[in-house]
Amino acid sequence: MKRGLAICLAVAVLLLGCSNQNDHLQRGMALRERLLQGSGCSFTAHVTADYGDKTYTFVMECKTSKDGSMHFSVSQPESISGITGEISGAGGRLTFDDKAIAFELLADGEVSPISAPWLLIRTLQGGYLSSCGMDGNDLRLTIDDSYEEDALQLDIWLDSSDLPKRAEILWQGRRTLTVVVEDFSFV
Repeated sequence: MKRGLAICLAVAVLLLGCSNQNDHLQRGMALRERLLQGSGCSFTAHVTADYGDKTYTFVMECKTSKDGSMHFSVSQPESISGITGEISGAGGRLTFDDKAIAFELLADGEVSPISAPWLLIRTLQGGYLSSCGMDGNDLRLTIDDSYEEDALQLDIWLDSSDLPKRAEILWQGRRTLTVVVEDFSFV
C-alpha cells in the first residue's frame, strides 16, 4: 500500500513538473506571437558591452517596426547622446552631427554592441528556444539566434507580465552583452 502511494505521488510530481514546463513554454511562445502579430514595440535599453578587459555602458531609446527594423536614439552617456540609427536584417545606418560611436565588434566580428536590442527582439521573434523555466519570479528563456553551429545564445528574463526585462547575449559560452529593458510596450 505504501509503495503504491509512493509511486502515485512520484508520478503526480513528474506530471506536474511537465505541466509547469509546458506552461512556461506557452508563456514564451505567447510573447513571440504578440511580437510577430503586432505593429512593433518600444522600450529603453541599458546596454553593457563586455570586452573582458573593459566594458562600455550606454542607453538607447528603441522602437521596432512590423517589418523587423528598429529605430534607436542614444540617450546616455551625454558624450554620445543624440546619435540615431536604424538596424534591420539587411544592415544598419547611423546618423550623427559631431559625435561618433566606434565600438569594436564582438562574437568573432559578428555583433556590434549597438545592435544588442535589435538582436534581442529578432531572437524573441524567431530564434530556437532551447529551454525555459522560472528564475525566482521571472521566466527565463534560453534562445539561440539561429540554427547555425556558431549561433549566439540569449538568456532572456521575462517579468510577471511576460515582457522582456533583461537579456544576456553569449558567444561560445561567454557573456558579451547585457541588455536591461525598461518601459517595454507594444505599439
